[in-house]
Amino acid sequence: MKSQYSFNTSYIIGISFISALGGYLFGFDFAVIAGALPFLKEQFGFDEVQEGFATASLALGCIVGCLLAGRISDRWGRRRGLMLAAAIFFVSSLAMAFSHNSATFIAARFAAGIGVGMASVLSPMYIAEVAPTNMRGRMVAINQLTIVIGIFVTNLVNYSLRNEGADAWRWMVGLGAVPAALFLLGVCWLPESPRWLAKAGALSPAEKILKKIGGGDYAAHTLEAIRKSVAGDTVVRYKDVFQRSVFPVVLIGIGLAVFQQLCGINVVFNYTANIFESVGFSQDDQLKQTVFIGLVNMICTLVAMWQVDKLGRKPLMLLGAVGLTLLYIVSAVLLKQKSPAASWSLLAAIGLYAMTLAPVTWVLISEIFPNKVRGAATSIAVLALWASYAVLTFTFPILAKKLGTYTPFYIYAGICVIGFVFVKFRVKETKGKSLEEMDTVFSGH
Repeated sequence: MKSQYSFNTSYIIGISFISALGGYLFGFDFAVIAGALPFLKEQFGFDEVQEGFATASLALGCIVGCLLAGRISDRWGRRRGLMLAAAIFFVSSLAMAFSHNSATFIAARFAAGIGVGMASVLSPMYIAEVAPTNMRGRMVAINQLTIVIGIFVTNLVNYSLRNEGADAWRWMVGLGAVPAALFLLGVCWLPESPRWLAKAGALSPAEKILKKIGGGDYAAHTLEAIRKSVAGDTVVRYKDVFQRSVFPVVLIGIGLAVFQQLCGINVVFNYTANIFESVGFSQDDQLKQTVFIGLVNMICTLVAMWQVDKLGRKPLMLLGAVGLTLLYIVSAVLLKQKSPAASWSLLAAIGLYAMTLAPVTWVLISEIFPNKVRGAATSIAVLALWASYAVLTFTFPILAKKLGTYTPFYIYAGICVIGFVFVKFRVKETKGKSLEEMDTVFSGH
């Protein structure tokens, strides 16, 4: 569908990429633990429970970050929230690198999670609020692209540092300060979200930014739609998301977030060493697998960015649910047989996830909530995402130890079946709809 407005595409892509550097921080801290864990287990003597907690501590911090993000962004703006997230991540990366006991490391990783949690709410939300309707899916998917670039680059760095001795993990985690500093500098250049400005009553600055994005007619049309959608009380409280007119949509967002994590794919990212050790791979080969996983993840995310505004959100979510169900069953059988071929089925699962559930969930969460409560509602949905990630990453090493590495994949296959039913009957298509039209789209819920 061709737009009636002429958009400043290079400007929109530029501010979207800078905001999406928050996703890079997510990808970095998400992937760095896979490379660092073998060294940390040796240095600190982790058992499976401590290993799970060290991994899940990031997600626990993310939950706190999500709660902070909604309040800070609604009161002080999306831009300032992103700046705070970058600063927290910068400091915590250095704190992890200089940790001399497991408690300090876990506390610093928890703090890093606060920064990641804030960025995971604010980056896609900011992009959704600045991107025109016909570009919104692709622009929000940039956030997922930076996540997977962060994973891939971090896996490459981890692999290159594998022979640097017992303290290699310090370099792995400490290098997170570099992208955090670049992100902080980039956010200083970003304009504030025009939707947040309009909601705060700053109509003139909002109009100026909208004109830069799409010209005078686009600015006038969008400002009028924003004014109508936020008419009335503009002070947003978390209790507002429990209003009868809003809460059903919030439940949809929570369901999408929980499904994206409990579908199980992230254990392949975080516990690559454990999984491939069970089929006889050496430590060198285990780290090499993380590089392959990162590469497949990045390539398939690019495919998703190309298709999300063409095929739509719902078909991609349904495809991901069905495909992962089948691939998990195959992977479980191969892992039980201790077959190296399990690496291929797991790589296929990574690729399918990267084309479907991974980016599309972030797109949906960023766009389905009404303007009035978007900050608070997005925070709650992403909080549910991180809580689910904490459960997933904490339980996997315990389940693998007690039941075998292959057994959890049967559980994840069952969750994907439930996810398919949920998406099929509860989620509506949002392709081609403006943010101000979402109230109507989801009113049936």
